[in-house]
Amino acid sequence: MTTARNGGSQMRLSAPIYRLKRQAKLLSRKSGVTLNEALNQVAKEEGFDSWSLLASRYASERPSTHILSELVPGDLVLLGARPEHGKTLMALELITEAMKGGAEGAFFTLDYNEADVLLRLQAMGSDPRSLGDAFTLDTSDDIDAHYIIEQLKQKPRGTIVAIDYLQILDQRRDSPEINQQISALRTWAREAGHIIILISQIDRKYELSASDLPTLADVRTPNPLDLSLFSKSCFLSEGEVKLEAVA
Repeated sequence: MTTARNGGSQMRLSAPIYRLKRQAKLLSRKSGVTLNEALNQVAKEEGFDSWSLLASRYASERPSTHILSELVPGDLVLLGARPEHGKTLMALELITEAMKGGAEGAFFTLDYNEADVLLRLQAMGSDPRSLGDAFTLDTSDDIDAHYIIEQLKQKPRGTIVAIDYLQILDQRRDSPEINQQISALRTWAREAGHIIILISQIDRKYELSASDLPTLADVRTPNPLDLSLFSKSCFLSEGEVKLEAVA
């Protein structure tokens, strides 16, 4: 559940901010008021004087904090967005937020080198040196589901893991087909009590749609993939974030 602050007291929004925005759009169409008026009306129903105040208070808290509160050990999460919409940054924020609470973290990437990842950690205000041995950064060319599981066997329950990224796992000719890999990661997440996040590309056709946020139907899948293997999905676009259970 999304949390906002108004006038110094903590309150909960009745729905995630992307749903509130959708409610305002429907209200605007139905009642004939401008979208700005509809947004302000929705904000007042949430206890804010205006939409801009609601949005600024929401933005003052990192979405990663809200998302992390909804994740549980055993989750296999698909984290998707188009390029430059912050999916890698979100994954790293989720890891560092969890580590503040005493969890261990691991980031496996087939896309970035070690310097790239360290620069991103520094850009979000996290000193890589402060993470210590509780943080594992792995940029091996051997990364696939079997390799990841082997590296995680010594990690304690509750470790939060991000894999960058799903589609590259599907490109390695000497690795099992992607459904087998994702199934193995889901089984391991449940057995070990880890939270495993798969960063994912979104198909370019999404940019031509009228949707506010991508959905599972927009995930780029070069080969057939059973997306119901994931327990939760998280999509990002234009600063909006949507986390929900996969049916």
